[in-house]
Amino acid sequence: MTPGCAAGHPATAAAGAEILADGGSAADAAVAAGLASCVAETVMTGLLGGGHAIYLDAAAGTARNLDCFCAAPGLGGPQREAELLRLEVPFGEELVHYAVGPASCAVPGVPAGLAELWRAHGQLPWRRLVEPALRLARDGVAMPPAHVACLQMLEPVMTMREGARMYAPGGTLLEPGDLLQQPGLVAALESLADEGGAGAYTGTIGESLLALSAERGGRLTRGDLETYAPRWHDPVESAWLGLRFLTRGGLSAVPDALARLRPLRGLAPPARLLALVAALDGAVGPETHTTNLVTVDRHGNACVLTTSLGLGSGDWLPGLDLHLNSMLGEVDLLTEPLEPGDRMQSMMAPSLALDRDGLVLAIGAAGGTRLRTALVGVAAAILDEGVDPQSAVERPRVHPAGEVVNAEPGADDDGLAALEAAGRTVRRWAERHHYFGGVSAIGRTGAAADPRRSGAVAPPRGAA
Repeated sequence: MTPGCAAGHPATAAAGAEILADGGSAADAAVAAGLASCVAETVMTGLLGGGHAIYLDAAAGTARNLDCFCAAPGLGGPQREAELLRLEVPFGEELVHYAVGPASCAVPGVPAGLAELWRAHGQLPWRRLVEPALRLARDGVAMPPAHVACLQMLEPVMTMREGARMYAPGGTLLEPGDLLQQPGLVAALESLADEGGAGAYTGTIGESLLALSAERGGRLTRGDLETYAPRWHDPVESAWLGLRFLTRGGLSAVPDALARLRPLRGLAPPARLLALVAALDGAVGPETHTTNLVTVDRHGNACVLTTSLGLGSGDWLPGLDLHLNSMLGEVDLLTEPLEPGDRMQSMMAPSLALDRDGLVLAIGAAGGTRLRTALVGVAAAILDEGVDPQSAVERPRVHPAGEVVNAEPGADDDGLAALEAAGRTVRRWAERHHYFGGVSAIGRTGAAADPRRSGAVAPPRGAA
């Protein structure tokens, strides 16, 4: 297994590779890349969001899931009936309804999760892991085309309040290659370097978060921040293709999809398409904006980390340029009543496939309801059909959404015609689109990042 980092932005991947080159573990690299993504990929994620990770300790032969997703607020404080701001955002050919504003912000988990990954499996000093993100914050980071396309779609929320200064300087949205400048992130990251991840809860960032919540009608309390803690869990294990496939259950529904998926090796393209659609039917969940990264170190340890802000609340911490999450506005995450402190559900599914010799594939995906489609389709192409990872990621995708089947250009026409003959509506997209999710993967046969998200793969400096 070749060491490296695959991620949703070239700067994110470079940050992970830099730390690997310094002798850092897969956890160190994931922390550094995760922090970098909170600078380079702020259209997709941010430090005040939530996430899930899976970590493989190669020497011990053990893997654990880390839940650092958002929690319901309100501990030790009055139960506020705060008002949400309703938005309609065009997502492809559909209008998606969102609820944003300070009242949509749940208790963030990303800072605590990154700190816990480092505490449990890190080797380099914490301050060293913050350095790549700090450089990006000081210098600015170029906007790749896929992130600009997402920004254009999310303009109504990304240019609210403080966001207009960053994403539409001079009144014009950033274009591909333009420099995204978020100067407040320098102060935010410097505080994290000094205070550790705890600073986002009981230090500089935490105090700013409480002040904004009180001023603008949010629901966060000091008790929420002081008691939040990430949680380790055993992964959900499925026997698939003679491998151990380790992932998350719950809203991800990945184990269920794998159980329904017939073997694809040797199938003609129409049959393969129909088999994938049959396995993936029934996905429900929010249209969140998410990113994913994968790291593997020279010892074979691996980490997959998926994070998100939801859509984002449209509010940024003054002077720190940190966007609040909007998880309480994601109605599809609220599958049951939540009490203060309860962990919210998520579709995230960072995953590992192992055989008797160890790691075969580390993979994760971004994309709300399309996350499962992207992950299962790519994993099946690599592990079942023997397709190299980058070619598997670049294959046209087909995503079922109720009676409608969304298809990228290049999807098999005969398979799509069979779906239409069976009464399904096929929506043929004009071009490859970030709607269909973003996959990052590192396997024995190579690494891959998704062009739909302007992703990149980076080996450690000096590696082949």
